[in-house]
Amino acid sequence: MKVYNFSAGPSTLPQEVLLEAQKDFVDYQGTGMSVTEMSHRSKAYDAIHLEAIALLKKLMNINDDYDILFVQGGASTQFAAVPLNLLHTKADYMVTGNFAKKAYEEATRFGDINVCGSSEDKNFTYIPEGKAVNIRKDTDYVHITQNNTIFGTRFIDLPDTLAPIVADMSSNILSEVFDVNKYGLIYAGAQKNIAPAGVTIVIVKKDLINSPQAICPTMLMYKTQAKANSLYNTPPCFSIYMAMLVFRWLEKLGGVKEIQKINEYKSKILYDFIDNSDIFQNPVENKFRSIMNVVFRTNNPDLDAKFVKEAAENGIVSIKGHKLVGGMRASIYNAMPVEGVEHLIKFMKKFEMENK
Repeated sequence: MKVYNFSAGPSTLPQEVLLEAQKDFVDYQGTGMSVTEMSHRSKAYDAIHLEAIALLKKLMNINDDYDILFVQGGASTQFAAVPLNLLHTKADYMVTGNFAKKAYEEATRFGDINVCGSSEDKNFTYIPEGKAVNIRKDTDYVHITQNNTIFGTRFIDLPDTLAPIVADMSSNILSEVFDVNKYGLIYAGAQKNIAPAGVTIVIVKKDLINSPQAICPTMLMYKTQAKANSLYNTPPCFSIYMAMLVFRWLEKLGGVKEIQKINEYKSKILYDFIDNSDIFQNPVENKFRSIMNVVFRTNNPDLDAKFVKEAAENGIVSIKGHKLVGGMRASIYNAMPVEGVEHLIKFMKKFEMENK
């Protein structure tokens, strides 16, 4: 049975990309080897590595003021790497969800870290703005989690600051057009919108990476990775190869501008159904609703459990909400086709009629 995978990560990948990887898996382009076994110093892999960087630069319109790094350890490792590389006196953090809170807590191990805005008072159902955000003067950077996977919110506007903005974009990188020049650093684990788990993307302004803290491990130094073009040690070659294929797929579709239109359409039809439903609700303030992670629930946890069970029987998998919030969550990343969302809505209609 064909299934639609609504997992928050590892997430669905484009069918076209999976078939391409399958074709090349045993013998990559006549090398007689799989990408999983070839040397990261070989010409064949070097071409993959360089193409992945070039495609990402093109897709996100990244200029030469920035380095693109392929590192390991997931976004969670960046919770430590960011302050170890960028923190000199103090930094401010927006706490707008579980991963944002984890990033803040990790950073407090390394210096003077302040919560400049939080939405925990309303269970992370909005993004603080205006006077609710208090950024300190001369702060080294302001950290945000651009899209909150668990709670289904996203930043619409960036904090008002002259300090470099550091953004965790793990769950919405490449989903909509972002002006990279407004950020000092962007990082993203690949397993939601780019590739299998293994590689983490770091896009960082070159002038921010030259003075890491003395205690920063060599492998976490951005300048170490930048100098070696992310080849200081063996990189996650297969994940980078898969990222390259996804970048090709996205470029073929027309780039980020075109996928944004598709993503906005997918989220709109799903939110429209929820908003007009008699049994389903979405708790997020409309303005801040994520277009990647749509959370919803009924008023009955037993009914939610029934929905998850019957959804799986109808080819809708990994729809259960995170344990912190319960209910359901549809992660509709770039690779989720429109027909997948339409199939979900069709099932939701049927379920509603049978369970009013």
